[in-house]
Amino acid sequence: MKILIASDIHGSAYYCEKLIKAYRCEKADRLLILGDILYHGPRNDLPRDYDPKKVIALLNEMSDEILCVRGNCDTEVDGMVLEFPIMAEYCILYLDGHMIFCTHGHKYGETNPPPLKRGDILLNGHTHVPKYKKYDKYTYMNPGSVSIPKENSVNGYMILEDNTFTWKDLDGQKYMEYRV
Repeated sequence: MKILIASDIHGSAYYCEKLIKAYRCEKADRLLILGDILYHGPRNDLPRDYDPKKVIALLNEMSDEILCVRGNCDTEVDGMVLEFPIMAEYCILYLDGHMIFCTHGHKYGETNPPPLKRGDILLNGHTHVPKYKKYDKYTYMNPGSVSIPKENSVNGYMILEDNTFTWKDLDGQKYMEYRV
């Protein structure tokens, strides 16, 4: 199974369209969104082509292909207009006997991980900075942000396929990889 992992769309119709195009080009089986779908938040500038209603329509067209966790900017009202569940604090995936704890990052993150066993993976967005770091007990990964990248990073996403995490920009260019 091929999963495209993205975070922090923040209501940008422009970048949501680019994300969906990348999803189709990648021929992914599922889109995992790590939160912050519609609202840009009080600390962020408006992203390019801020249009939450268009983002709603774009994502609802593919609702049966989306897995999602709640970001700190996501609310119950957002859940009323999106046709896929968004209010889960986390989801769990398994890869070769190791747990992948998927969350947004505002409650559990790199500096405050959930209970993890040796070899597990913590995957979250929230910081808008793509990252990979191996700790003694677990591996931390972040796909970065679709619409508001920070610290000179690129607008991008991550692919999980064949035990490999690959970071790409929205044009599909690979810039980082980690094999489990």
